[in-house]
Amino acid sequence: MKKTVLAVVVLVIVAFVGSALAVPPGKTVDFSGGSAGKVVFDGKAHADKGLKCNDCHTKIFQMKKGTAKITMAELNAGKLCGECHNGTKAFKTSDAANCAKCHKK
Repeated sequence: MKKTVLAVVVLVIVAFVGSALAVPPGKTVDFSGGSAGKVVFDGKAHADKGLKCNDCHTKIFQMKKGTAKITMAELNAGKLCGECHNGTKAFKTSDAANCAKCHKK
């Protein structure tokens, strides 16, 4: 019984630490962004707005990079990042003035 409880506790700690450190402080995750330039996700910028990892993971995104095919058409249709970046909750993805907020050349 004690071994089972210990195993469960270890799994919970590993899962928590693994997800909490997915984008550690001061680090970013880069995605290829085609001709517009790579997309740089900074978890700190979102955390500074009061968001937590589980606000998007796993409701909108899986925890593993590369599991979602992200296109501007999807975002502009209100899917993926576009669920928040719709011009109401956060800046609108379809507004050309906002491209450089995500895309870096």
